[in-house]
Amino acid sequence: MALAACLAGPGPAAEAAVPASPAVTFTNPIALQRADPHIFKHTDGFYYFTATVPAYDKIVMRRATTLQGLSTAPETTIWTKHASGEMGAHIWAPEIHFIDGKWYVYFTAGWSTDKWRIRPYVLESSSANPLTGTWTEKGRISLPLDTFSLDATTFVHNGTRYLSWAQNDPAVGAGTNIYLARMSNPWTITGSPVMIARPTHAWEKVGATVNEGPAFIQHGSKVFMTFSASATDANYCLGLLTADATADLMNPASWTKNPQPVFKSNAATGQYGPGHNSFTTSEDGKSDILVYHDRDYKDISGDPLNDPNRRTRFQKVYWKADGTPDFGIPVADGATPQRFSSYNFADRFIRHWEYRARIEANVSPLADSQFRVVTGLAGSGTVSLESANFPGYYLRHKNFEVWVEKNDGTTQFASDATFYKRAGLADSAGVSYESYNYAGRYIRHYEYLLQVQALSTATDRADATFYAQ
Repeated sequence: MALAACLAGPGPAAEAAVPASPAVTFTNPIALQRADPHIFKHTDGFYYFTATVPAYDKIVMRRATTLQGLSTAPETTIWTKHASGEMGAHIWAPEIHFIDGKWYVYFTAGWSTDKWRIRPYVLESSSANPLTGTWTEKGRISLPLDTFSLDATTFVHNGTRYLSWAQNDPAVGAGTNIYLARMSNPWTITGSPVMIARPTHAWEKVGATVNEGPAFIQHGSKVFMTFSASATDANYCLGLLTADATADLMNPASWTKNPQPVFKSNAATGQYGPGHNSFTTSEDGKSDILVYHDRDYKDISGDPLNDPNRRTRFQKVYWKADGTPDFGIPVADGATPQRFSSYNFADRFIRHWEYRARIEANVSPLADSQFRVVTGLAGSGTVSLESANFPGYYLRHKNFEVWVEKNDGTTQFASDATFYKRAGLADSAGVSYESYNYAGRYIRHYEYLLQVQALSTATDRADATFYAQ
């Protein structure tokens, strides 16, 4: 008897609620040679996207009604560097925000005669469409310390608008730290800034002593600030600061830094130096989306700042049971993976453990429970499920047990790893997978292990139904 039946008792099988955050998938990369990406989802139905261009000489923008649509949307140059003097070099990390009825772009710039005289600046536009509107230079954001400073971002929390940025303080030491200040208007801070993070761990100081690129997101009772660390090569990675949503964000003691990076290079998926992220939400508002850049190769010739090939990428943010984010790994190029929760055990997901497929709660690492749904190895009209952290490995049945194994190129493997995607047998909002070479047999969990079995009862059908997340 299936364990689900034992737990459910007589009558209908237990039913899970349809997930609050259904699957979203993208095809990466989104934009080639676009670093430090930032996206703003506006009430006009458009996503607005801006990023650093390799020549560091202008600010570009595009918009689309879908996130994937940004990959093919036409791009407009909205502002170009000055021919001389201030704002004349190193145009970096633009961000687009809509504040009190106007558009604002925050960006970093150097001087034409001193490109490392890096400071944050602001543009303003009152036009409805920022791609076609006129932009006014509001000038440099005045900071108490007139030193190397960059990557300004703004957010509102509990009714207060804040500015966060990265800056060098000679009194602290080499490199850049993360600062926070309240704002009196979109281009002016008020009061004294506070330092909420500085590079202290080895992973924050590889090639350069760096905390930069802050990005804010709130979930439940916590607020989070991601930041980027180390040099902008394969060592670049994301760190995470956490504070209680009710805490005084201007008190550095309110913030706790994760001791390890939360998002870093992954050789298996061929992704290197992920970082300088922003956050947005899916079209239905039900999923948080991580927007970031990386490269698809590890070794860089010369200064990584001169390498143009950072690409903009998207993937879904998952939230752990304790309310903290799980970014997983930078997934392989192509279709982004999904997770599959059990219909009758809502907190359990399909995952591989020592290559055996099972359902389990609180999966760690996250990527063990992520699978790319690709064209079936045995042919069109079918699908195969490829492991996110073991590219080239697929869910396949062997003696009717489901394992994750490497594709050996044989017809047998292709058949065993191919399924027909069906509407969920217990809920059409879900999904069920019927074996390609054993008609009538479906992937189902039995005592938490995945099998390919024939189904006859309501419990069987419940065990064979999953929700994509």
